[in-house]
Amino acid sequence: MSAPAPSPYFLLPGTARAALHRWSEVFGGAVSIATYGELGRTDGPADAVAHGQLDGGVHVAAADAAEGETAFAATGLLLSLLGTADPATLTRWFEALSVDGTVLDPLQRRPWGDWDGTVRDAFGVTWLIGYQASALEEAAPGR
Repeated sequence: MSAPAPSPYFLLPGTARAALHRWSEVFGGAVSIATYGELGRTDGPADAVAHGQLDGGVHVAAADAAEGETAFAATGLLLSLLGTADPATLTRWFEALSVDGTVLDPLQRRPWGDWDGTVRDAFGVTWLIGYQASALEEAAPGR
């Protein structure tokens, strides 16, 4: 049995619903959302996201920051998706996350032979995406 891995949980500035749906478009998976109103919370708008999550190959959770809470902002933090899927999928994820985001370091072959790049998505989350050269060779035998 493997140890449980941490899952990121973002408090966003009123963009949790949009972020979860966008990440679902990128990574696949099912989004579930409970609003402040549905949970009887009064510390934010009734239609704000009190808890939402994406369950799929990538698992993340998000909520709209309540009154008095500080919304997500980070430096020096990368969510690593290194080797978590085949090279074509990882490349597609990188390209999709760059839409309305910022490519900080293009997805490229490194001097040691592997591929990686860094992108900050439209919601301020920075993703490190890459794969080993051997994975690319396995995906296209006979090259």
